[in-house]
Amino acid sequence: MRDIIDIQSNDNALFVTGQCNNHCLMCCQPPVKRDDIDFFYEKNIRLIDSAPFELPTIGVTGGEPTLLGDRLFDLIAHIRKRLPNTHIQILSNGRQFADGPYAEKLAQVSEGMVIVGVPFHSDSPIIHDRIAGAKNAYNQTLLGLYNLAANDIDIELRIVLTKQNYQRLPQMARFISKNLAFVSTVAFMAMEDIGYTIKNRNLIWIEPLDYMPQLQQAVQYLAQLEFDVSLFNLPLCLLPGSLRPFAKQSISDWKNKYLPICDTCTAKSECCGFFSTSKSIFQGINSL
Repeated sequence: MRDIIDIQSNDNALFVTGQCNNHCLMCCQPPVKRDDIDFFYEKNIRLIDSAPFELPTIGVTGGEPTLLGDRLFDLIAHIRKRLPNTHIQILSNGRQFADGPYAEKLAQVSEGMVIVGVPFHSDSPIIHDRIAGAKNAYNQTLLGLYNLAANDIDIELRIVLTKQNYQRLPQMARFISKNLAFVSTVAFMAMEDIGYTIKNRNLIWIEPLDYMPQLQQAVQYLAQLEFDVSLFNLPLCLLPGSLRPFAKQSISDWKNKYLPICDTCTAKSECCGFFSTSKSIFQGINSL
């Protein structure tokens, strides 16, 4: 994470803690055990105070931001006071929002300017909890999603594509359409080959080319039902033509790179490229 707020950047985020109550198999930021909340809180207050008034968006991430407890709401209130026109994106596993009053407090301070990005690993509780590395994570996450929706808080559902869940992508799409139709957007995300992904590679890693049929079914199903669907971290050359309109330039500018073969690609300016932090590059890269 940067130590400054740069209005030209596509990734201005406040890192609030390295701690987390999940231990996701593909976590790119493995959790720490030390109490770092006070340190990052004071640092983030200074960052907010130094931010340009015109800043369009700011992220709140970790680790798990809800481990701040009510101090998360103090932080959001400070953003709202200092940057009243800035949209706030919180990345959270959603479990703490299973506490209804906690979700209500978020709604009270957000003033309609907050969206919460929540990972949804599978419609199967067993698979979800296995990927999350936490017992009862599925039930808590689902209840958290319902409580957020009940308080009119926008939700971005995030599905990281892994060996553990790719075969159920079509079933997940149907589950979302029937049980989570209130979400603002559904984002399917390719993995970053770093952190726990390296450690758990045999369990979790799969090449995008291998899950493309299931991904195509899921995306087209949701799109036909007029869901807002996005594809993150997937180079355009790996996608069939029907999926390319859903692809976003999602990789943070400070860790974004392209390969030499990309220099001759006509789609480079619209392509997300690759994580410079990843240990490996996806198979099948070519120039369009």
